[in-house]
Amino acid sequence: MLLHHSAVALEQPIRPTRSLGLLSVAHAINHAQAVMLPLIFVAIIAEFGVGVDTIAFLSAFGAFLAGLVQLSYAGLTRVVSRRRLLGIGGILFGGGFAAQALATSFATFAVPNVVSRIGGSPQHPVGNGLLAEQYPPDRRGFAISAHIAGGNVGTVVIAVIGAPLIAAVGWRGASIVVGIPAIIVAFAILLFVRELGTDRAAARASGTVRAAFGRILRDRDLRWLYLTSVLGGGGRGLGVVNLFVLLYLTLVLGIDQATAGLMYGALIVFSVPMPLIVGSLSDRYGRKPLIVLVYAGGAVGFIVFLLAGSSLPLLWLGIGIAIMGLFSFAESPQLQALLGGIAPPSIRDASYALYFTLAFGVGSLWVVIYGIVIDIYGNAAGLPLVFLLMAVSFVLAALATLPIHAEERARSNAAFETAEPTAD
Repeated sequence: MLLHHSAVALEQPIRPTRSLGLLSVAHAINHAQAVMLPLIFVAIIAEFGVGVDTIAFLSAFGAFLAGLVQLSYAGLTRVVSRRRLLGIGGILFGGGFAAQALATSFATFAVPNVVSRIGGSPQHPVGNGLLAEQYPPDRRGFAISAHIAGGNVGTVVIAVIGAPLIAAVGWRGASIVVGIPAIIVAFAILLFVRELGTDRAAARASGTVRAAFGRILRDRDLRWLYLTSVLGGGGRGLGVVNLFVLLYLTLVLGIDQATAGLMYGALIVFSVPMPLIVGSLSDRYGRKPLIVLVYAGGAVGFIVFLLAGSSLPLLWLGIGIAIMGLFSFAESPQLQALLGGIAPPSIRDASYALYFTLAFGVGSLWVVIYGIVIDIYGNAAGLPLVFLLMAVSFVLAALATLPIHAEERARSNAAFETAEPTAD
């Protein structure tokens, strides 16, 4: 098996920089979809006559299904190349998002929306596993950070042009504009990305998928890390905070669409540098203390946002510059990097699969809870209560981070890994 993979690698040289570049572009489009969706949701509320609670349930349902699919990658990566999983997923992702433009009712909108969410599911677990295999431990932090930064580029671009794009071509045209590039990049991944296959060989040699999950579940540090991720999902930036911020601004505070769109863009734009800054600091001072600091800052940010009331100057300060926009988007990338250091190659894919299933599947139940709260208390009382619950979730996540033996585990794993040479 190992000889076979080595022969393939010799025939088709591994180019980590090419893999990272294509994955980063795909990640940018993935984030662009996440940022565009709340703007599209606001548009279809009026067109299809649905309520905020219905939108929340659709968002949660799509995230939940995508999370469940991510669990399957623990086994699929043993029999199907990561390249194929990423390419086929990208085609579904882009095709489903573009197909939203054909919707004539909320039901016909919801189906391709969910298909698109499922198609985007390989991006994080399979993509991170591919990068972790191709880059040695001393460059792995850079690779994962660059992958995340690629997503942030898409976040910024759509945050700036999303609202004007919908104003110019409508939400249907915007769906097509975001969907088609995802299909193009997916075909590029199928054509140009190559793999070593060493992780797949190590996973097969270590036993069954069930045995791998058994090792993970018996690992005390991984259990705490997974709990942290689920709790932190209550205040996660993309898919949670950005959705409810826009709804709160327009439906509770009554801010006009143009101003709300600018504030929404500011929230996304000012959140972009923080993961890179925190990632750099965590390489120097350790990941765990920075993760705890991010959760604490995010909890404060949610409270400040509510205390700002309808004051535009205070809202700009609370959303765009101080606290909430900076901290609520920085926790997940650092947890992913921490997981990459803790999990050895033999259970790497299984660890990432379970992580993202919990983070974006089970963690999406927070959105269901928020939808129920809004349904019970109404927009005016329910949406502010949602932000209080977000603050609580971040406090609980910070407490769950404390028992993790982070740095010693990462050093121990790095000492036993043999780095493959990079061909770029």
